Amino acid sequence: MIRQQLAEWVQQAALDARAAGALEFETLPEFEIETPRNPQFGDFAANLAMLLARQARRNPREVAEILRQYLPAESHEWVERVEAAGAGFLNFYLKPSWAGEVVRHILVQGTRYGRLNLGAGKRVLIEFVSANPTGPLTLGHGRNAAVGDTLARLYEAAGYTVEREFYINDGENSLQIRNFALSVLTRYRQLLGEPATMPEDAYHGEYVKDIAQTIRTQYGDSFAEGDPETVLKRFEQIAKQQMLQEQERDLADFRVRFDRWFSEQSLYDSGSVQATLEALRARGYAYEHEGALWLKSTAFGDEKDRVLVRANGMPTYLAADVAYHRDKYERGYDLMIDLWGADHHGYVARMKAAMAALGYDPNRLHILIYQLVNLFRGTEPVRMSKRAGEFITLREVMDEIGVDALRFFYLLRSHDSTLDIDIELAQEQSEKNPVFYVQYAHARICSIERTAAERGVPIPDPATTDLSVLTHGAEVALIKRLADLPDEIARAVKHDAPHRLTAYALDVARAFHSFYTECRVLDAVPALQAARLLLTQATRLTLARTLQLLGVSAPERMEREAP
Repeated sequence: MIRQQLAEWVQQAALDARAAGALEFETLPEFEIETPRNPQFGDFAANLAMLLARQARRNPREVAEILRQYLPAESHEWVERVEAAGAGFLNFYLKPSWAGEVVRHILVQGTRYGRLNLGAGKRVLIEFVSANPTGPLTLGHGRNAAVGDTLARLYEAAGYTVEREFYINDGENSLQIRNFALSVLTRYRQLLGEPATMPEDAYHGEYVKDIAQTIRTQYGDSFAEGDPETVLKRFEQIAKQQMLQEQERDLADFRVRFDRWFSEQSLYDSGSVQATLEALRARGYAYEHEGALWLKSTAFGDEKDRVLVRANGMPTYLAADVAYHRDKYERGYDLMIDLWGADHHGYVARMKAAMAALGYDPNRLHILIYQLVNLFRGTEPVRMSKRAGEFITLREVMDEIGVDALRFFYLLRSHDSTLDIDIELAQEQSEKNPVFYVQYAHARICSIERTAAERGVPIPDPATTDLSVLTHGAEVALIKRLADLPDEIARAVKHDAPHRLTAYALDVARAFHSFYTECRVLDAVPALQAARLLLTQATRLTLARTLQLLGVSAPERMEREAP
């Protein structure tokens, strides 16, 4: 809020200085509004002068002085003074009244606080999770889900029209789905006492046996009779549908919803895959070699050309994926975001190349790669799932530590870095647990408000309460962080970085706990008590809003473990 306003004023100063002939530059670089570590250098500082100095052919300190002189008059409403200092910083010293106005603004905005219009209604499609329907969602899929869903919430808060999509890898040519169906069929035959051997590349784990048992219970002992290929298709459809239902149920419990579940097979049924291949041929970017059809992806920077259709006539996964992304472009989205696992890193260049080959702007497609998740119980790694055998399921971890903790821990680090989750820490009811620390701040505020109500102390009217008394260092530090929510949302969207919100939530909680320790809310002198009650209310609204964007609950009551 304040950072954004200061940035607008600094930008306007630069443009006005250029118009007046006081500064020369072609393009205005991106710059930061920072909080100086030393308060003597002001409340906020801008680094634009240092970035403009080369273009302006002037000393950065001189550029800063020119910018200071051209700051618009309305900046005086909040700014007491501005100094050009150091290596070319513009240091802003705000009026004491600014802090109270921030609190008033948050209370007026209420649950709308942090809403922006950066997107101006532009359409964004976020495709995430998109797990194969051959097994339960894994611990890794959970990270994909948390990051993708939080990104969607952030883009919505920033004023974009967002759609969420799950791409179902269910093409008839999928070897994975065929092996999965064979695995279920084999377990079914074993339940009947037949000497059936699991196929090569089989799917193991108790969930395969569970599906086989469900099929036997529902359809009896003769369901595997008939033509082998027909029987396999029968098992494939049922097993696939059961896994999709389970995945959808797990995601719903993880507070993740999708607007559309898009079937890969529908691309074949509609002729979209064939039409896409023909479009690539027509544009000269698909060619035949040794009986196979190739994408000329090297024309767009890929390290080598890629096979679209094998020599045996079977399309590769790439063929359907290109058709799918072509479909996305044809639906008219302004921006498309894909969230892929680390094993798909090499796939990015070929997909971008395919879109360019079809004549689309590849810059409208953002592909984010998320890294692996390691699960620990204290210092001991957790490696095997009770149910899946070969991997850890999202459901198991979600049931053990809860949705709130798991979502928060998934978002503690940038999606492009490896993440370690400690189950014991996530379950701990103490300040060492980051999600507990944040939620406890919200619950503590609710406790203050309940106590005030029990004492007959009403929540004051923000329109008439004197908020200029909020001058204590702990109060100002807290208000500064509250004021940053709109800027944090904007930055998280700009950089596709939802982990910024967990860091922000922790900062706000830390600032509030410090304020609570240093400043009495109830039993303060009446004027200060009224102002501090409104500050705690603004903090509660900000914390609740931040947690909502993270998909984490904001409890009103919590208990701490005894130290």
